[in-house]
Amino acid sequence: MMRLYSGTTCPYSHRCRIVLYEKGMDFEVIDIDLMSRAEDIAAINPYNKVPVLIERDLILYEANIINEYIDERFPHPQLMPPDPVMRGRARLFLHRFEQKFLLGDEFSMLDVAIAPLLWRLEHYGIQMGKDAAPLMKYAERLFSRQGFIDALTPSERAMRK
Repeated sequence: MMRLYSGTTCPYSHRCRIVLYEKGMDFEVIDIDLMSRAEDIAAINPYNKVPVLIERDLILYEANIINEYIDERFPHPQLMPPDPVMRGRARLFLHRFEQKFLLGDEFSMLDVAIAPLLWRLEHYGIQMGKDAAPLMKYAERLFSRQGFIDALTPSERAMRK
């Protein structure tokens, strides 16, 4: 069984939980308190950060690497485009998204990447104006997905009223 070492409020860990739930995987989440990281994280990830995925002898860290592995290992439903050119574009878009604010329209790895950040806007006191109504409508669509709901930790649920 896969084990995901996951920060209870970490948006990158949240991405991985969303993908696992979207795939309907059998996995175990091991919650890590980010304020007092467990020493075992440093033993399995040289950067002492979450998320970390362990499956048998394989240890992966970095959310995008974990998510692509899960998507390739368990291809249904496929979250990355099947076409190599489109996959390359999706990876580039995801890289750009992590450097600046960009959105996509169909549920994919890009949506997985942005959903945890959108969820945390209110928690961090970021107010969106009237011009952001389409963005917030998009966010609510993401938040209503069962995979997103199932991936929320109690701490993350408490972030929104």
